Amino acid sequence: MGYVLLLLATLSWSFVGILVKTASAMVDSATITFLRFFLGIVCLGLFLGVKNRKVLLRYDLRWIWLGALGKSCNYFFENLALSIGYSYGNILVGPIQTVILLLISAVWLKESVSARGWTAAALCIGGVLIISWNGMPLSVLLSGGALTTLLFALSAFGSAFHVLSQKVLIKEMDAGNMNFSVFVWCSVLMALPLPVRAHWTGDIHMPAVFALLALGLITGLSFYWFSQALLRVTFPVAVIVSNSGALFTILWSYLFFRDPITVYILIGAAVFMLGLLLLNLPIRRTVRVKEGLSHGEQA
Repeated sequence: MGYVLLLLATLSWSFVGILVKTASAMVDSATITFLRFFLGIVCLGLFLGVKNRKVLLRYDLRWIWLGALGKSCNYFFENLALSIGYSYGNILVGPIQTVILLLISAVWLKESVSARGWTAAALCIGGVLIISWNGMPLSVLLSGGALTTLLFALSAFGSAFHVLSQKVLIKEMDAGNMNFSVFVWCSVLMALPLPVRAHWTGDIHMPAVFALLALGLITGLSFYWFSQALLRVTFPVAVIVSNSGALFTILWSYLFFRDPITVYILIGAAVFMLGLLLLNLPIRRTVRVKEGLSHGEQA
């Protein structure tokens, strides 16, 4: 069951790009952001209500608000970039977020970052730069070709603070109610710009409606699926499978939108995935086991 939940979470995240792109043909990116959170808390609230018989909404912790601000920033800029760029562009968020978290660990939290960590960060940056460049002439890149990369970088910055908030809040709340509280306040924050930004970008059509519903379901439940998968599968397997989501994202963008997938995109994705694996996979240590003792490990 753990592998099913892990694959379900990974595949659901890989569909986000094409779902946002589909929804953007009907409504603007700010509306998409609000509905991702609003429909997400509806799905998560119903799930928690059935599972736990109660739902806890917290507002009295500073990191709930910092997490809400971070996640709102994450979705707002990601949806904006996906609306104007290619549907695979959000594969940049993960590696940029990784680099930001390493810098925060070293500079703010004063934690030691190993040479392995900095090498992984360099590979992540290298992969992002290759994808952003995508073989374009430098003049084109500097005249606006890097706009979507900047938007995804802002999205990753917000996502990094959401990750930090989870690290703090999980000590005081369970994962379900933590995400519910954060997402409720995200929906409140993202409702604020709607009076001046919300507008129709096209006619109402069912693919866009289904895309919005799917985005809400993914927002509400995918993090729970992943947290439950981590309890049932080994961490290296979780790292490899979850990071393979970038490849699925590229595949869906080609199959559904025929987005141009160049050799630069594939090489860049391979480079930053190598960096993510290098950072997250545990170092194998040789241990001496006394004769006669069982040393098998069960996943």
